[in-house]
Amino acid sequence: MPKSLSALLEEQLRLTFEGPAWHGPSVREALDGVSASDAASKPIANAHSIWELVLHLSGTYGLVLRRMRGDTVPLSLADDWPAIPDTSDAAWAAAREELRAINARIRKEVLEFPEQRLHESLIPNPPYTAFTQFVGITQHDLYHAGQIVLLKKAIARNA
Repeated sequence: MPKSLSALLEEQLRLTFEGPAWHGPSVREALDGVSASDAASKPIANAHSIWELVLHLSGTYGLVLRRMRGDTVPLSLADDWPAIPDTSDAAWAAAREELRAINARIRKEVLEFPEQRLHESLIPNPPYTAFTQFVGITQHDLYHAGQIVLLKKAIARNA
């Protein structure tokens, strides 16, 4: 029996976050081996750190989850790019765990999202459908996974 569209969307969210993804490393795989000090470092001038990207990914998942519930309030700059609270190993582990947990939550909600509503707009301006939001979050993951890989290479080069 073919998978439902919601199951296919959830699968893509899982593969781009956990792997194995056909394109290269998933977000989780890209984060493997990144220490708190490396995550907080800025090896490329005017670029975000790996830690900032992790917080940004969590914030974006939260935005899509809110949109699924009818909340159309956009992310503030502070919510979109939150400040790193502290650079301890514990704080880094907590940031990665929050990202994993919110990814699991959105995947669960995508599976439960009524397929007949996938083509309805979740927000009025711009009028992004649920389908566009769910595909968009996977694209967003891949974009930032690539940035994390490049940042890791820059950190290794500068070591």
